[in-house]
Amino acid sequence: MPTEVALLESHALRVERMGRVDALDKVKSLVMLPDGIHVRTDDVARYFEVSTASVRRLTDRHQQELTDNGMRVLRGDDLRSFHGDMLSLWEGEVPESYPQAATQLRLYTRRTVLDVAMLLRDSDIARCVRTYLLDAEEDLRASIASLDQRVTRVEGCLVGVGSALQELGPVLSRMSHRLDVLDRKLDVTHQVVGAISLRLTDVSQDIVRLDARMDDFARHLKDLSRRGHS
Repeated sequence: MPTEVALLESHALRVERMGRVDALDKVKSLVMLPDGIHVRTDDVARYFEVSTASVRRLTDRHQQELTDNGMRVLRGDDLRSFHGDMLSLWEGEVPESYPQAATQLRLYTRRTVLDVAMLLRDSDIARCVRTYLLDAEEDLRASIASLDQRVTRVEGCLVGVGSALQELGPVLSRMSHRLDVLDRKLDVTHQVVGAISLRLTDVSQDIVRLDARMDDFARHLKDLSRRGHS
């Protein structure tokens, strides 16, 4: 795990952590301009509880890195347009500290302020932000290690399940064969029952015809009996 000193000195380590802007508000509330995106040099100094001059010296030394992470300087028309936007967004009276008459304005985003926190040595707030970043990373590593252990245990259980399924394979195969035999026997039984049903239908028709012949024979006997009496 990297140390605080390594974070101060390694640009690559800072780049890896530039997405963790949530660390700023975990340590102290960062008051933004009305657009919710930018802060000024004075705001950055106020957040880290250092002088404005300290922040300016830092930004001069690391201008390219901070520019890559959102810092910019407004002048001329861009500055006038930005002032107009801010004044329209401000609710109530504009703070006296807002530099409307300035000829240039240096702006920082949350990402830039986080970069400053990883560069600024003489600030307890910046040190707390770095500590939070490193502790959060350590917690994440511990969580990942715990998850790896759980996955390993699950994989071990799955190996046991695989062995059990292999042992059950022959048993399931025999059961499947028996079920196939039963299915064939049931098919034969259905065929026999169907044939018997057809035969019973024929017998029923034969009985109906026999009943009709018996009725005819009985009527014939009655006729003969009447003729003999006459």
